[in-house]
Amino acid sequence: MPYVDRQNRICGFLDIEENENSGKFLRRYFILDTREDSFVWYMDNPQNLPSGSSRVGAIKLTYISKVSDATKLRPKAEFCFVMNAGMRKYFLQANDQQDLVEWVNVLNKAIKITVPKPLDSQPHPDNPSRQGECGKKQVSYRTDIVGGVPIITPTQKEEVNECGEAIDRNNLKRSQSHLPYFTPKPPSDSAVIKAGYCVKQGAVMKNWKRRYFQLDENTIGYFKSELEKEPLRVIPLKEVHKVQECKQSDIMMRDNLFEIVTSSRTFYVQADSPEEMHSWIKAVSGAIVAQRGPGRSASSMRQARRLSNPCIQRYTSRTGECSTYVGSHAHMPSY
Repeated sequence: MPYVDRQNRICGFLDIEENENSGKFLRRYFILDTREDSFVWYMDNPQNLPSGSSRVGAIKLTYISKVSDATKLRPKAEFCFVMNAGMRKYFLQANDQQDLVEWVNVLNKAIKITVPKPLDSQPHPDNPSRQGECGKKQVSYRTDIVGGVPIITPTQKEEVNECGEAIDRNNLKRSQSHLPYFTPKPPSDSAVIKAGYCVKQGAVMKNWKRRYFQLDENTIGYFKSELEKEPLRVIPLKEVHKVQECKQSDIMMRDNLFEIVTSSRTFYVQADSPEEMHSWIKAVSGAIVAQRGPGRSASSMRQARRLSNPCIQRYTSRTGECSTYVGSHAHMPSY
């Protein structure tokens, strides 16, 4: 789903047909920046790319004439929509139907040019400061027909319209379930609860790398990719104290960041969207509760396991009952 990042831009993953009429869609990270009048895309979230990495493509918002559903134009491409920009049509794929609708809406709002009414050009007597607050200068523009597509081009530099042109970001709907951003790894076991790509911080170098995470009833592990069979690491759920949205996300300057806290380490994981972050937190928390039972922490589980270990028993001949003794030198297995 499109979301608003820390720089007040609308971001998210989409698939785009970069080579026209190729039929090949590639996963890219898109940023809609109305202040820069641009819609750009990268190989991945720029936070996860090496410093100085260049963008893959970009379109000026003034060149986009219309954005619409393209499922009839491309019936084989699921959740497809099209951007008309001059002589070129850009076909993109969303993650689901709601994702498609939201991207079409925010893009059409971003490219919309509102023709002001004559009375709007003068300050209202009841609100003389309105013109200063908006910081918007009325501009003229021309409309050209190129290849049958109307292209609207300002004839002078247009300042940012913070009032009329701002996108209503608060109205972006949130979905708690949507298709994963990458093709999921075929589950090798029916016990797999959730799987998908996230970005994880390294333990030593503190760098961020994209990893394929897989959650089952007892563990959460991560792989180098969904094609790998052996995980890089497996974290037993019995050792997880809590999983929650990261309180240090402002310090790390990472969106959609959550943490998996164990007795030996805190794992910092970045999801691709707020919905995906909450989905992982809910899934891992649910798996922990299902394993331990509600209200039981990792420490209480270890104590329960210690108490449940076989003790030295002695049969009492007089009573015919079994007495239990816990020796002071008895060693309990470690977990």
